[in-house]
Amino acid sequence: MPSGVPKGENCEVDMDSKAGDLFAAEDAHPTGTGGAGVLSKLWLPKGFSASMAKEWIDKRRLSIRPWASFVDQRKFSKPRNFGDACQRVVKNVEIYNSNYTFIFLGLILYCIISSPMLLIALAVFVGAFYIIHLKSQESRLVVLGKQLNVPHQMGLAGALSLPVFWLAGAGAAVFWVLGATLFVIGTHAIFRELEGSDMEELLMESV
Repeated sequence: MPSGVPKGENCEVDMDSKAGDLFAAEDAHPTGTGGAGVLSKLWLPKGFSASMAKEWIDKRRLSIRPWASFVDQRKFSKPRNFGDACQRVVKNVEIYNSNYTFIFLGLILYCIISSPMLLIALAVFVGAFYIIHLKSQESRLVVLGKQLNVPHQMGLAGALSLPVFWLAGAGAAVFWVLGATLFVIGTHAIFRELEGSDMEELLMESV
């Protein structure tokens, strides 16, 4: 009795065609950069891409100052006065901005890794944003007569995950990261002596 299910070679052909539909479809990539089937579902928000993030990190890495010089204790001293301290802060922030950025990112990473609940809260936020964004691609999401764009979707995901962030003590974590960053960067910028070339440049700017 016929069951309506293809058998033999016909089944293989159908499966191949389905697989082709699943993993082909280069035009279906939401970012417009190509991709294939299921892999193209691994989107990033419009205006942002993994290549942009990599390019930003590469630029930071190229402009980073040597860490050995960054922490060289021989080049630390007490500023002569308040004006000298201000000059050091302004110039050192300009010189070591990439180093300070990686310190800030490192403190954020440490805070996240050391707090399992914060990891769960971030996973909830990313999951909610992912689902909302996929739904918005399948059909328009309209709230109060307004279509949700990417910032609105992130805001909605944040609102949905807010209780989890509250339970995880995210507010305290944010203040800790900001406080630790200001303390580490501020201390380094105040007590790190300026190089001779930097002092000459500073004197030329003042003239």
